[in-house]
Amino acid sequence: MTARVEVEGRRIELSNPDKVLYPDDGYRKRDVAEYFRSVAAVLVAHARGKPMTLRRFPDGIGSAGFFQKEASNHFPDWVRVAAVPQRGAPGAVHHVVVDDAATLLYLAGQACLEFHIGLSTVDDLDLPVLAVLDLDPPDGVELSELRDVVRLGCERFRDAGLSPHVQATGGRGFHIAAPLRGDRGFDEVRAAIRELAEAMARDEPDRLTVEQRKDKRGDRIFLDTNRNAYGQTMIAPYSLRARPGAPAATPFDLDELGRVTPQSYGLANMARRLAQKDDPWADLEDARSGSDFPHPGKPG
Repeated sequence: MTARVEVEGRRIELSNPDKVLYPDDGYRKRDVAEYFRSVAAVLVAHARGKPMTLRRFPDGIGSAGFFQKEASNHFPDWVRVAAVPQRGAPGAVHHVVVDDAATLLYLAGQACLEFHIGLSTVDDLDLPVLAVLDLDPPDGVELSELRDVVRLGCERFRDAGLSPHVQATGGRGFHIAAPLRGDRGFDEVRAAIRELAEAMARDEPDRLTVEQRKDKRGDRIFLDTNRNAYGQTMIAPYSLRARPGAPAATPFDLDELGRVTPQSYGLANMARRLAQKDDPWADLEDARSGSDFPHPGKPG
């Protein structure tokens, strides 16, 4: 059994549309495809031009899924693919680039639930256009405490000359992201964000850490700067997550923080949110021209 989805003049064949991908919730492949159709305009705006890593679940989230970087040979020729050279290894990985709604819907039909974007564009892979601080809480952290750390992180970003943009990850925590002008390399950006995070952890060592080893973090919130490296990714705004309830990564305004949890929005209610509220990250490109980041060794 197949279903057809018409988008941007292309006819997407949706095989097994009634295949259940979220067994606890009963959400089928056709529900996932309709979700991605409803968020296509905003998701594609943030994904356009960036190498994409896919996380696919052909048998639903109750079974093992897989991450996919190399585009499949059977993908249609109208799906854009870009070669991304590997560092420290020969050759390149051929990533999908989601530049349009048709590509997004086609990949949804391939049981792709999570879309992870690179922090640079395929036009200049060595120069990131986003910096990201991932707030990863351990079990048992109060939501009020996590929200306080989001506010603190946004303050530190602003003090450093960055324009903080926050999203609920749809997982355990939050991301603080900032647009960059794209004139600094990954190593410099990562060192700067690492310095910012280390300063936060020094000021509040009882609740914040930059310790890489989980067994040394204790009950502290991990300030993860590892995404700011060549070839790394972040969850795309408005992507679903492969978790019960089908939550989604959700950009929000800081004045919403007191009402938002990491999994407030998703397949069940994102369309309603977007009907009532414009994308809080819509100004990301405009903010990019005025953003900078702290140089290593200089006060932040």
